[in-house]
Amino acid sequence: MASLLCLSLLAAAAAATSPGRLVPFDLLYADGHLQMREDIEKYRRMSGVKSDSFQDLEAIPHWEAYETGVQHYDADEYLQAVARLEESLSEALSALEDCRALCEGPWEDEDEEEKMQPGLYEAIAAHYIQVLKCRQQCVLEIATKPGRISATEDFIPSHLDLLQFAYSQVGNHTLAAECAASYLLFYPSDEPMLEKMKQYRTELGEDAAVTARQSIQHYVQRSLMEKKLIYYAVEHLGETFNDPDLWTPDELIPENLKEKYREDQEKQKHETLDGEEREKRGPLPFEGIVVTMDSQQMNRTQRVVFDRVLTESECKDLLRLTKAAGEAGDGYRARRSPHTPHERFEGLTVLKAMQLAQNGDVEWRDAKLLLQASEKSRKIIESYFTSGKKLHFSFTHLVCRTAIDGEQEGRMDLSHPVHADNCLLDPEGQECWKEPPAYVYRDYSGILYLNDDFQGGGLFFTEMDTVTVTAEVHPKCGRLVAFSSGKENPHGVWAVSRGRRCAIALWYTHSQEHAEQERVKAEELMEQRAVEKDQPDGDKHQGTDGSSRSSSESHAPSRATKPADQRQKPGLDRKQHPKVLRARDEF
Repeated sequence: MASLLCLSLLAAAAAATSPGRLVPFDLLYADGHLQMREDIEKYRRMSGVKSDSFQDLEAIPHWEAYETGVQHYDADEYLQAVARLEESLSEALSALEDCRALCEGPWEDEDEEEKMQPGLYEAIAAHYIQVLKCRQQCVLEIATKPGRISATEDFIPSHLDLLQFAYSQVGNHTLAAECAASYLLFYPSDEPMLEKMKQYRTELGEDAAVTARQSIQHYVQRSLMEKKLIYYAVEHLGETFNDPDLWTPDELIPENLKEKYREDQEKQKHETLDGEEREKRGPLPFEGIVVTMDSQQMNRTQRVVFDRVLTESECKDLLRLTKAAGEAGDGYRARRSPHTPHERFEGLTVLKAMQLAQNGDVEWRDAKLLLQASEKSRKIIESYFTSGKKLHFSFTHLVCRTAIDGEQEGRMDLSHPVHADNCLLDPEGQECWKEPPAYVYRDYSGILYLNDDFQGGGLFFTEMDTVTVTAEVHPKCGRLVAFSSGKENPHGVWAVSRGRRCAIALWYTHSQEHAEQERVKAEELMEQRAVEKDQPDGDKHQGTDGSSRSSSESHAPSRATKPADQRQKPGLDRKQHPKVLRARDEF
């Protein structure tokens, strides 16, 4: 954290004192830390700042060249793209050799040593197999972007594919044909590339010698030889192997392993069919709820908007509960938003709501309504998206964002930047990395809106580029928007430019081990309250579970909110909250 603070201060100082100076940043933090990414984007928008003003302190030569080459390629600057992609390919092959060299030497895995047979030949074979497997995994090492733990698929072949096209665009058909021939070493039956090769041979003449690059021939031949030895050990010696390549020929893989692969493919096919079948929805579990927009209207699958989930009176009751979020909530206490300096942010978890009710700071029935409204939303989403498959709460948060008066003019930022809920969105690489610190166990997300008397604050979905908007949802009382939490649904929130926007943010998981523990404790407090009163509930409040209450029913005035204890900043451990709130969670 100290390193991150230093980097942020250095970057801010460099940008503020001289817009043309280099702005240092660490790619690991820039990719994984929301605030650093937002700061970098802010500096990019400053006058006088250019792309070459940024210096990456974690730069790896082949990745730096590759990303620059792809940027030139996407901008149709093919001459510059060729230079950088050739540099990237050369550096990547060099890094591969360095990685392979490190695979030599004694094996240090004690568990593997215990499995080894005591004989000399067995020990030599086991050691050599480990070396071969280590060398094979080196392609994942060089294909993993700094700050990530997931590799880019087909890293070496993708270079050749891009170079083939770029060389053809600049008119160098000889090198384009060479790259195409090299690519075909990986995928010999690739029809588009075979068609390209025919064109190149016609343009160059049938007598022209078109061969793959020596470096690529060596790479492929050596890799195939090692795979043969490894797969023999898998089949006959009980070894295991996760092949890092997609291009490995089928004939190289033992039949029993291919059978397992076919079973996995068949299972995936059935899951896809099940997903298509789920499009034929059955009736919703509550009457009066309407589907306002379905996946087709929102330009994607796994998106839906429901209306009439709450009544106007229930929205008012929950909005009354939000006052406690600003006065004695879960740590933010109406401070400036962790996502933008132009808004204040306040939140209330279900457990904190129950604790406030227990202390007499809020009405019990209002706290109970928060539990019931979120449970009603869960049942609706489960019925619509995952009928027959249980959804558990992952996290529930009553959240308000308030525009700060006098600080909205010329505003360029968002209330919440575009992101995905269970993976780290990488718009430049068109990837979403399903790895920590992302909440990879989240399966579905929802937002239950409580009001619309504000400006801005709408939800929007984008392509993975985070720029192309594909659908928008405007908040209103009782409106529930639900969607799957993966890379198919990048989303953000437009700036709240006036007023206060309140909603219940909801996340769900199929994994019971990641079920929300605060909710369990909140339900226990509610049950304890019911036992103390010797009846299920002490009032007639509620419309979300089938019973009803007059909207004109009077409320007993709640006691003044008690002074809150001193709290630590968000992100630090808090004794009252077993689950630490991360700012990037909130819609």
